[in-house]
Amino acid sequence: MCMACEEAQMYYRWNLLEQIAKGEMPEGMTEEDLRAMEMPVPGEVEMVEEADGSIVIKRVAQPKPQAKKLAPKANTFVCDTPDDV
Repeated sequence: MCMACEEAQMYYRWNLLEQIAKGEMPEGMTEEDLRAMEMPVPGEVEMVEEADGSIVIKRVAQPKPQAKKLAPKANTFVCDTPDDV
């Protein structure tokens, strides 16, 4: 790929990323299209203004699924030695 085409592709991906970070689905794109391009979908990234005024795109922390609490297991130990020892 020539440098101009590579730069155009990077610019296109950056514009898509900006739209996604604003919470918008890019026009003509589906979630499957974005996943195939290895891009996040809206809600996975956000634009944040830093204290110095710069704007950055950060990944949103996804809540981890809660682990189910399992009931304590019953003691399954069985002694197999004969009783007449």
